[in-house]
Amino acid sequence: MDQKVLKIDDLDPDGLRVTVKWEDMGVKSSIFVPCVNTEKAAEQLRKLAKRKKWEFDIQVCVEGGKLGLRAWRTV
Repeated sequence: MDQKVLKIDDLDPDGLRVTVKWEDMGVKSSIFVPCVNTEKAAEQLRKLAKRKKWEFDIQVCVEGGKLGLRAWRTV
């Protein structure tokens, strides 16, 4: 499996890269990050928010039968 290079804004809570088009994410937008390690995903999102001077509301949830995080950009 080719994972390529993990970029600073990519997430990898379970060791698999999750790429998001952050430049398309406005206030009130949300993303779902499917993952088992929800604590690590939340930590990575908080670090990303700090770098971008954003804020997220984060909730652990199950969507489509998959565990993960739903994060809404609030600022």
